[in-house]
Amino acid sequence: MEAPPNDRRNVVLTGFMATGKTTVGRVLAAELGYDFVDTDALIEAEHGPIPQIFADHGEGRFRQLEREVAAELAGRRGLVVSTGGRMLVDVVNADVLGATGDIVCLTASVDTIVERVGPSAASRPLLAGGDVRARVTELLAERAPSYARFVQVATDDKTPSRIAADIVAAVRRDH
Repeated sequence: MEAPPNDRRNVVLTGFMATGKTTVGRVLAAELGYDFVDTDALIEAEHGPIPQIFADHGEGRFRQLEREVAAELAGRRGLVVSTGGRMLVDVVNADVLGATGDIVCLTASVDTIVERVGPSAASRPLLAGGDVRARVTELLAERAPSYARFVQVATDDKTPSRIAADIVAAVRRDH
């Protein structure tokens, strides 16, 4: 697989939880010869588990940490960046990461997301408690206008390698 246009320009993956950002991001990075970075993993390595950050400091603090990570990563090249599901809903983060990277939104149906999340829903702060399907539907509707700003790549019923190829094709078409 060839590198996207503007050689070594970052590829930034956004989209709802369980759309494959981390899994596909690793495959894409390996195929392009880029480094892979998961923004949630960076935050957890420095500040502890995300559910604990939410519990101890609130969502506002977590969103500030995301902004700091976005600014740091925008200064690097040759990355595939997997972002948290809401990170690029923040226009500032999208602008910062979009300046040095091509942003692609991975999508999946509600059924696929609920299936992929499975029993881990209880450990996800935005899904904990209540009807997971209803909450996923609600959050997708809230984020739809933000996600619509980016090139879309569907992940339902596709292998990570197929999705990675679709991302490269989508980035090429967008240039």
